[in-house]
Amino acid sequence: MEYTINIKGRLMDLSTPQVMGILNVTPDSFYSGSRKQTEMEIAQRANQIIEEGGSIIDVGAFSTRPGADEVSEEEEGRRLKFALDIVRREQPDAAVSVDTYRPTLARKCIEEWGADIINDVSEGGITGIANVPLEKRQEEYPEMFRVVGELKVPYILMSVQPTLETMMKGFAREVQQLRDLGAKDIILDPGFGFGKNLIQNYQIYNEMEKLNVMELPVLVGISRKSMIYKLLGGDATTSLNGTSVLDTIALMKGASILRVHDVKEAAEAVKIIEAMKEGRT
Repeated sequence: MEYTINIKGRLMDLSTPQVMGILNVTPDSFYSGSRKQTEMEIAQRANQIIEEGGSIIDVGAFSTRPGADEVSEEEEGRRLKFALDIVRREQPDAAVSVDTYRPTLARKCIEEWGADIINDVSEGGITGIANVPLEKRQEEYPEMFRVVGELKVPYILMSVQPTLETMMKGFAREVQQLRDLGAKDIILDPGFGFGKNLIQNYQIYNEMEKLNVMELPVLVGISRKSMIYKLLGGDATTSLNGTSVLDTIALMKGASILRVHDVKEAAEAVKIIEAMKEGRT
């Protein structure tokens, strides 16, 4: 499928899959290699993502790993502003997404701090993430969709549903809500590792191409996640090969964006799959 998304007036063509590089400004992300906190570390990582073939820099300021401490809105905002200022200085033309479930911070990141895309792991706050109390998720649910509809920015809608059937039903409902509020560019994320056990993750992966019926771009983020090393052994640091295998499969099943720690390897996977499609070497 051929898609484009509007990045503040510039069209990003997703007919060739894009690579989103992860930049975590947290002290406790599950993969220690992704943690960047100083100005120099953030600048180097932002430049590395683009130099290695990434086109989107995804900035996150809180950890979604099980058991991680909740970060206050004030602290998350401080981290995001600090990082986004550096990223924009180093890569003024790059597309930048912000990984947050908080509507007020999402708005500030877009309107004031230079972000282009909202990457929301809480499915708009409907089902949320394990670290966020249920009452807060319900309270914040409609506001994120309203923010997206008002700002007309690309929005990554992630599902925590454990089966493809319930996921697609949820996506259909939420996409309609977003469109009713004026949202234009919606990207679906199956949410591997969120609300799913090991078997469910691979069941959904096996049938992921069925999401293409929704006629929206799909983002896949499985980089170094536990679904790899729980199956193969090791830990996040030993899971690059498994990540590359799953990224390649995702591309063959129609993924438009790969969200990764290892940009060079993902960009190479895209190049190989695109060459196969076009029959050239």
